[in-house]
Amino acid sequence: MSQAQTNIGAGDTQGNSGTVMGEAMRAARPRKSQGKKQQPGKTDPRRSATQNRPAITYEDAERLCPHQGLADNLARTFALDGVDMTAIREAMEQHVIQTAEVLQGALNERAMAMHLQRIVGAYVGSAYGAGSFYTQKVTVARDETTKIANDHRDEDRDGVLGFESKAARARQFAAEMGLQAAALLAAADGAVHAYEHVVGEAWKPYQSSGTDSSRTVTRRAATEEMAAFGG
Repeated sequence: MSQAQTNIGAGDTQGNSGTVMGEAMRAARPRKSQGKKQQPGKTDPRRSATQNRPAITYEDAERLCPHQGLADNLARTFALDGVDMTAIREAMEQHVIQTAEVLQGALNERAMAMHLQRIVGAYVGSAYGAGSFYTQKVTVARDETTKIANDHRDEDRDGVLGFESKAARARQFAAEMGLQAAALLAAADGAVHAYEHVVGEAWKPYQSSGTDSSRTVTRRAATEEMAAFGG
């Protein structure tokens, strides 16, 4: 075999090897994601979860937030500024009514009702969120205080350093959150009364179609149980 034939054979072998290796590497190479395409007939689970989210009523917020008596007790016990829920409710009611009067010439009755429905829903949702947060912090404060009680059961043993101050801070913070929740509940109450004054019917939260009523019942049962922690 001539030298030229030898070189050509070697070149062919390397070319074949390179081709096989290249194909193997390309096959092993991760393919770029083209994004998940939603199959026909299937709904986006995130969108479905949003649509099935239970509507928040004023009663839901009221179960979680402190009433005036509890707010007064928190302010007195923790040396905090009190909350005049009546004054807040009346001021908010007047504010929403005045806003409706300004818009009355530009909106028809249906548009006014829809606008106020959203406004009131925002106030109620804010109070509900504050009440939920307050309830959580009451639970934390109770847990921290219980730890102190357990550590002090043995009179001959010193408590864990720093636990008392941590529990005290938790109680103080829960009280502050309670007063904030009470103020926001009063604002929501005023907005709800204003809606009824302007529209002529009781406010109800917007309810999307397809809501899972079983989740609503479960959530309300949970809020009622949590409300038992707050006086």
